[in-house]
Amino acid sequence: PLSPQYGLVFDAGSTHTSLYIYRWPADKENGTGIVSQVEACSVSGPGISSYAEDPVGAGASLKPCLDKAMKIVPAEEQRDTPTYLGATAGMRLLREENSTKAEQVLAEVSKAIGEYPVDFRGARILTGSEEGSFGWITVNYLLETLVKFSFAEKWEHPQDTEVLGALDLGGASTQITFQPRVPVQDGNASVFFRLYGTNYSLYSHSYLCYGQTQALKMLLAALHQASSSAQISHPCYPQGYQENLTVAELYDSPCVRAPSSASPGLVLTVTGTGDPAACGTAIQGLFNFSCGAQWPCGFNGVYQPPVQG
Repeated sequence: PLSPQYGLVFDAGSTHTSLYIYRWPADKENGTGIVSQVEACSVSGPGISSYAEDPVGAGASLKPCLDKAMKIVPAEEQRDTPTYLGATAGMRLLREENSTKAEQVLAEVSKAIGEYPVDFRGARILTGSEEGSFGWITVNYLLETLVKFSFAEKWEHPQDTEVLGALDLGGASTQITFQPRVPVQDGNASVFFRLYGTNYSLYSHSYLCYGQTQALKMLLAALHQASSSAQISHPCYPQGYQENLTVAELYDSPCVRAPSSASPGLVLTVTGTGDPAACGTAIQGLFNFSCGAQWPCGFNGVYQPPVQG
């Protein structure tokens, strides 16, 4: 029998990076591998986008996990092991803020991975629809809606199983991906895959700034702008909870724009009031649910065909 093949994937999210080690038999099923995850390694420290002022540190942070991978992948297989780094919304925001710094971070992580004896295929920022659709594949692969080992002891396309849609809440963006009943009208949101001999046409959209960390920042900025002083009441924080931050810290992301009157050094005091109804109303203010001409839509006027799956 042919020896198994290995692959390495760095998932560089906005708050942290993970390295996944995969293995699959050399023989594919209808052109697609049957993949199993051998090991996952969590890179210590924050996401690579927070190394904007220290790009070399971003590369160095990956090395302990690469060392671990080199102990797992057999030495004779390493040079044939495809290795990728895909970055998501943390790096999309950095690219918007300062594209030179984003390129420097990617160059340094590429340099670090390039020092290992693997088949390095590049480090890049995924598009929102790639991020969403890769998540969709993962969910459906694991739930066996794409391919299943049958009683006849062979891999088959499961009949009459409906594929599932996937929602993904990250730190800086959130994705929705599903297989609609109608053709997708917007080419940017349309994704096509052929997996295990079956064709899939998907709708996928990523909402930048609507991941958990950035959405909470947008919420705080809205509360700050509604309050006329440096004291901010936060209905979503527990009653009695208090934190201090500067105006500069609050407005350090492209997701929030500081009002021109704000002085960066001013210290804001945020106090929790623990009011669920007011919290819901405040969060709803971050979304615009009227579609206008873009009917049907998700929110903020983004085209979205009727959900199914």
